[in-house]
Amino acid sequence: MTKEEKLEIVKKFGENEKDSGKTEVQIAILTKRINDLTEHFNAHKKDHHSRRGLLMMVGKRRRLLNYLAGRNIERYRSLIKELNIRK
Repeated sequence: MTKEEKLEIVKKFGENEKDSGKTEVQIAILTKRINDLTEHFNAHKKDHHSRRGLLMMVGKRRRLLNYLAGRNIERYRSLIKELNIRK
């Protein structure tokens, strides 16, 4: 992920371009990284070291989503709809 892509995500989900600590921003950044790594594994099936990192990122995103659902269910629902996380 380039700096420009990350800044675009922060602007879209945060209140301003410096608001990278907001839960929605962190979840969106993790989702982008997870999607990039998923594409990487289509070509490199035996890259188990990166797969461990992917599983850790998925777990962190799950914890952040649980936190957001407990705090504000409407923000949670709009975020999963916008990021297309749940099928």
